[in-house]
Amino acid sequence: MFDDPENQGVFDFDELADQLLEQGAEASPAQIHGCLSGLLAAADLDSGERALDALAGGLQLVAQGQLAETIMQLYAATATALADEALGFYPLLPDDEQPIDTRAQAFAGWCEGFGTGIGLAAAAPGAETRQWSPEAEEILEDIAVMSQAYVDEQGRDDEPEESYTELVEYLRIAVLNLYLERLPAEPIDDGITRH
Repeated sequence: MFDDPENQGVFDFDELADQLLEQGAEASPAQIHGCLSGLLAAADLDSGERALDALAGGLQLVAQGQLAETIMQLYAATATALADEALGFYPLLPDDEQPIDTRAQAFAGWCEGFGTGIGLAAAAPGAETRQWSPEAEEILEDIAVMSQAYVDEQGRDDEPEESYTELVEYLRIAVLNLYLERLPAEPIDDGITRH
């Protein structure tokens, strides 16, 4: 969905970056999408407007006009992608044509934004204390570590590309797992009537 190499996404990283630049925002598209994804993985915000409020508090981003509309659309599309049974969720990151350093920096920003979103969801008015499973706690720790990602300047061959691709795929599946853990378990219909 988002810069998916097999399906050019609804949202383009560079277009959102241009909108942010026009409004003088310091947050990157990756940070914003990470934050929105974190909010969705940890809580059920009822609207894009509440997500905008959270971004204002967490990333000091006060979006107006077209940018606000785009972010609300991104929030709705992200919610849909996370709920998609075909696992259509992808982090919004720069295209593969960008230098690996640029992509690694955006990846780290995405992970940082995700952590911010998780924190904002926990601090939201009326939020219940979230009890993550041990597996989810480990995923959250991994994402926190990945927010420090960078490219080692030594031995620059295909290894950074391969590592980056593997990390993005791990992140994608990890976020889907966190989102699915948040959802209430569906009752199993085993056909047995109990009295």
